Amino acid sequence: MNQEEYRPPVEEPPQKVEGGKARVERRRRRRWLWLPGLIALAIVLYYVWPRQKRPNTALTGPTMPGASMRGAGVVPVDAAKTWEGNIGVYVTGLGAVTPVYTVTVVSQISGYLMNVFYKQGQIVHQGDMLALIDPRPYEVMLENDQAALARDTATYNNAIVDLHRYQVLVPERAETEQTLATQAATVKSDAAILKTDQAAIDTAKLDLVYCNIRAPITGRVGLRLVDPGNYVTASASDGLVVITQIQPITVVFPISEDQLPEVYQRWHAGDRMLVEAYDRTNTTKIATGYLETIDNQIDPTTGTVKLRALFNNSDGALFPNQFVNARLLVEEKRGVTLAPTAAVQRSAQATYVYVVNSNSTATMQTVKVGTTEGNDTQITSGLSPGQTVVMTGVDELQQGSKVRVHLETQNSGKNAS
Repeated sequence: MNQEEYRPPVEEPPQKVEGGKARVERRRRRRWLWLPGLIALAIVLYYVWPRQKRPNTALTGPTMPGASMRGAGVVPVDAAKTWEGNIGVYVTGLGAVTPVYTVTVVSQISGYLMNVFYKQGQIVHQGDMLALIDPRPYEVMLENDQAALARDTATYNNAIVDLHRYQVLVPERAETEQTLATQAATVKSDAAILKTDQAAIDTAKLDLVYCNIRAPITGRVGLRLVDPGNYVTASASDGLVVITQIQPITVVFPISEDQLPEVYQRWHAGDRMLVEAYDRTNTTKIATGYLETIDNQIDPTTGTVKLRALFNNSDGALFPNQFVNARLLVEEKRGVTLAPTAAVQRSAQATYVYVVNSNSTATMQTVKVGTTEGNDTQITSGLSPGQTVVMTGVDELQQGSKVRVHLETQNSGKNAS
């Protein structure tokens, strides 16, 4: 082989190698482009597939809260029977317990408080002894006034004797007319002094009566405001003790001016309107009384008028200044169909109940309701007395569901006519 003909091996162009790498990169990119599509498809299947599996509730009637299409098994429920009875229409208001009388006992004389004869918080009766003011200064004053009366009585009697003598001497011209007239005036003056002395004696006796401080009304005494040993004055406004009448007692509560005409008409006609006082939670009845009076004007700032109800309060359940919920019975509906309030269900379309049939199935029944009072609701249409309605377990029911009934009896016969 000639040296001139030798050719070294020709290497592959570098651009061809670089072209192979580019093809590999493009393949990798095409794989990553599929990944967002797969994720989007998974999300669509997640949300769309369960909705396609859901039953069509339009075939079973209107959509109601609790009308779920859960399994076809027997649903345990609590139920009660409707009944015929009475239900009241009430007007309510937040009231305050107000005593009929509240008296601050003050001393009518000045002196040292020697003793008190009551226990704080006890019930006292009108005329009971409450406290004693030192009576000795007033006893001395009484003795002085009595002595003055005795002295002035003697002077008066002497003036009467002189007057009689002058009346004898004047006709005989032994004494002048002027002397007789002067003596007559002296007798009248002495008589007036006697009346003044007697008034002073009566005042001293009255002060001695005031030394014994007695209860002006029957009621409960509060905390002692002045302790024995202190000097009290007649001008002191704080007083010695406060007595509050609690039997009977009243409750003052407002009602709307729109509710006034019906209430006023019955009250003006002489009807004895029942008023019930409930506690703050409006669950426990404290006492029962009657409407006593209606205020003579409407409050323009609130549009309400105040009513006062009188309660016997023999058990002391109502306490002065206590806040209560007052309920005034305006009307009593008698012989109406009643159902437990818990059985009445409501939706945007209707008010309904679930009625238990004789074959232990539940049927949704549209009803109209009237007055609701606590646990009882008046049914004006859609139900009759004696039907069984579901109270609890409604969320598990649908039209025609089989039920296992636990019959409640607490409402049966309540308010029955």
